[in-house]
Amino acid sequence: MSHAVTLPFVVEATGGPKPLVATIETAVIAGWTGRDKAAMEHHMVELEAIGIKRPSSTPVYYRVGCARLTSRDAIEASGEDSSGEVEAVLIQAGGETYVGLGSDHTDRKVEAYGIAVSKQMCDKPIGRNVWPFAEVAPHWDELKLRSYAQGPGPKRLYQEGKVSAMLPTADLIKGFTKGVNRLPEGTLMFCGTLPAIGGIKSAQSFTLELEDPILKRTLRHTYRVLPLPIAG
Repeated sequence: MSHAVTLPFVVEATGGPKPLVATIETAVIAGWTGRDKAAMEHHMVELEAIGIKRPSSTPVYYRVGCARLTSRDAIEASGEDSSGEVEAVLIQAGGETYVGLGSDHTDRKVEAYGIAVSKQMCDKPIGRNVWPFAEVAPHWDELKLRSYAQGPGPKRLYQEGKVSAMLPTADLIKGFTKGVNRLPEGTLMFCGTLPAIGGIKSAQSFTLELEDPILKRTLRHTYRVLPLPIAG
């Protein structure tokens, strides 16, 4: 299909690395996926503090253009009011499910008046390495998400916590597919994020991490944010 994008990955399997070329035809961002209702309320409050309304129900599945997905190490954004959000991503490709790393980079000014519109405003960085989902499914709740923001000023821890803060992947998948327990072929889904430490802030670069403490490995992706001038 003309709207699909092709993303190259390296599958870091326990049996050794192998290349994967995934054709993504559907990109979806699962929002408000918190398993801990108190933590999710905290995230809603911090967004309300910058003028963003809370959703009418949870979770919510936002669609985003596949062309917004990128594995480049830099993105361009209008002005300096955007910021990243580390998330685990599920990728259905070649009949298999993989887990990777992404950032739901979002324009916060636009988000204040339209969350769905804001999702389409910024490119969505995706890490180049993935794991077979079957290898992490037995200990999924032990996986740890982490992000760092840098600039202006020194690198700082921006988000940190276990993926168990979000709804189980089976629930997220079935919520999107209306009960089917596997994503459609060619689908990439963002699985939700964690509260920002010290509140949501912009930065010049973000480093994303997904750590597997059981198999002792980490997915990592860093990208820079290049602000574009706003004329008028």
